[in-house]
Parts: sequence; structure tokens; C-alpha cells
Amino acid sequence: MLTTKLLMSGLVAFGLALAPTGVIAAEPHSHAATAKISLDHGKKWPTDEALRRGMGEIRNAMADAVPAIHRDKFSSGEFEKLAGRVQGQIDYVTANCKLPEAADHQLHVVLEQILDGIAAMKADKGRDQGAVKIVQALDLYGAHFNHAGWKKLKH
Repeated sequence: MLTTKLLMSGLVAFGLALAPTGVIAAEPHSHAATAKISLDHGKKWPTDEALRRGMGEIRNAMADAVPAIHRDKFSSGEFEKLAGRVQGQIDYVTANCKLPEAADHQLHVVLEQILDGIAAMKADKGRDQGAVKIVQALDLYGAHFNHAGWKKLKH
């Protein structure tokens, strides 16, 4: 499972590096468009320490940035830095998170949306929409994964 996670993360990163910037912002990942997240028979999916740490750090990064993004006071350089900070946590999660297979599949729906948001934040246009996509993915995570103390971002 870890090998699959690393391979997927590497392929996504490789694909993002090769794709023209405008195309990334205009077209979401096909997996995110077709995959749907669900609960585990009405219960939230389990998490582990690595997942809680990584998702918590992504939430913190977005919480720090959202006020300036809303005021339209977030520069392209700041979006690039935020995208790198979030990507670093995605890399950490994919390298260290060990969930049961069914939970892992559900997590990938969330991670793919975050990756789409990262790509949009690196694009020439629609950077703020990339941030919105990440915040929405964090909302999905909180609603579907058992992360004690998780608080939905106010945006």
C-alpha cells in the first residue's frame, strides 16, 4: 500500500510538472471528478497520527492564508509558497500514513482534490479558486474521517 501511495504521489507530481499550466487549472483530475467519498457504513473512517498531523498542518496553512486571500491581498508568490507548503504535507501523508485499504481509497478522493487545488494555485489564473478547492477538500476530510478536535475552516 505504501509503495502504491508513493508511486501515485510521484506520478501525480510528474504529471503536474509536465502538463502545461493553463491545462492544469482548466481541467480537474479525472479521478476527482468520478470518485465520490462516502462514510464507512455511517461512521467516519479511521485516521492515524501521520494523517492527522499532515491534514492538521494543511488546515493551519490554509487558515493562515484565507483572510488575505479573501481581501485579495495574496500575491502570486504567496500562492506558490502556500502550494509548496501544502504539497509538502501531502508528500508527508503519502509517505507515512498507513490506513486500511477502504479508508485509504476514500482518503485519495480528498487528496486528489487537494492536488487539484495545488495545481490551480500554481497556475496563471484562478489561484484563489485553488485555495477554495483545498478548503472544500478539508471540509470533506473533516466530515468523513475521525480526526478528534477537527474544526471546519471558516471561509
